[in-house]
Amino acid sequence: MSETTTFKPRPKYLNVVQIRLPLPGIVSIFHRVSGAGLFLLLPFLIWLLDLSLTSESSFVQFKAVIGHPLVKLLLLGLLWAYLHHFCAGIRFLLLDVHKGLDLPCARRSARIVLIVSLALTAIIGVKLW
Repeated sequence: MSETTTFKPRPKYLNVVQIRLPLPGIVSIFHRVSGAGLFLLLPFLIWLLDLSLTSESSFVQFKAVIGHPLVKLLLLGLLWAYLHHFCAGIRFLLLDVHKGLDLPCARRSARIVLIVSLALTAIIGVKLW
């Protein structure tokens, strides 16, 4: 019972810059960030919906707000957040039913989520811009 095991010395600090997160981890973090962004900007989206539906004069104000380049950029970011959150949510639902749990398949599905969400954002963003 006198078995000695050697352990690597633990780091004294965690250098976040040096950590190389795998692609499924990045997709997971983006999923959380996009969900939080959608939640936090929900009042802004509801205000825009209210502007677009209340009256004719408020619709003119809505068009003026939407016409600003920074608002367009923000809405493009929200579009990506929604599409990424949707695609990653489908991926996580499939993982919950034990589909695609092995490492190559998980990496492939993470890559697909990123490609599809960015491609859909580009396609829909060009149509709406």
